[in-house]
Amino acid sequence: MFNLATISLLFLMLIGSPVSSYFPGPEGEPSATVINTDENFYQQLYLDTGLKGKMDYKIFRRAMIGMDTLCAPRTDILTIIDYTKPSCDKRFYVIDLVKRKLLYFTLVAHGKNSGELVSYKFSNRPKSLMSSPGFFLTGETYSGRHGYSLRLDGMEPGLNDLARARAIVIHGAEYVAQHYVDDVGYIGRSFGCPALPLNVNQKIIDLIKGGSCLYIHTNDKNYTNLTTICD
Repeated sequence: MFNLATISLLFLMLIGSPVSSYFPGPEGEPSATVINTDENFYQQLYLDTGLKGKMDYKIFRRAMIGMDTLCAPRTDILTIIDYTKPSCDKRFYVIDLVKRKLLYFTLVAHGKNSGELVSYKFSNRPKSLMSSPGFFLTGETYSGRHGYSLRLDGMEPGLNDLARARAIVIHGAEYVAQHYVDDVGYIGRSFGCPALPLNVNQKIIDLIKGGSCLYIHTNDKNYTNLTTICD
């Protein structure tokens, strides 16, 4: 497990350093490690995956650097949640970095005590019923009271590292659906879990499980002030 100082140092080192990761070759097939020496790589990948107009470029860039810093076991898939958007908007992204394709773009819930339409409060505290920001690695699946679910391991001490103890997992929920948006203007809220629509939950879990990176983006100053992430 990384400590906060290590993560901050690594991000500082990455500001002016090349990033080394496994990414597709010219024909879209996985290639050997490629050294990406400038901003052009991130910008082109952002465009190729169809994220323009759906996600701010700086969020994507931050997620990419974080995934590499954490040495995520899986580098083919990247998941991003943008909690700066209201819950009536699609804000959950699953990106195939090998095929350079946005696979899922859907609704996702935030914690009950993080806010109603917009999430603005975050916590790592048990029983807070709030969402947590930052970088996570996906773990194993299980069947629980919310059905098919995916455990998450928070990788930033003091910010999200109690996710597993808090039972912060990805699961499906009937209150995460477009008809809730149409009826009341926003979807329901969870006890802190990033809950997904029931019609895509299992497919997404099976796609991202087993060590891929999840980045939850927020404007929470307690998070941005404590971690040094390249903007």
